[in-house]
Amino acid sequence: MLSVMTTWGFLTNHARALLCIAHDPGVRLREIATTLGITERAAFGIVTDLVEGGYVVKDKNGRRNRYGVQVDKPLPEALLRQRTVGQLVDLLAHTELETRDHS
Repeated sequence: MLSVMTTWGFLTNHARALLCIAHDPGVRLREIATTLGITERAAFGIVTDLVEGGYVVKDKNGRRNRYGVQVDKPLPEALLRQRTVGQLVDLLAHTELETRDHS
């Protein structure tokens, strides 16, 4: 049997892209792609999903886009519907800061 080493995580690329946008509303798709280790086209698809799902709003400003996270929108998963996008972003951003402080 062929053994393949894969890296996986509990957070989807959609959640990680949402965090990138929450951290920097002026983030470029190229930066999201680099941070997530995916192609720019995949990052575009993920951001499009987030916009179409109503989790992110996109504002075209010249040649650049600015994004806004809809922090009051409930999370889509049935078990998490009592929680909002903003609560998820706060939790993950807080956890990320603690991790940096302890490394």
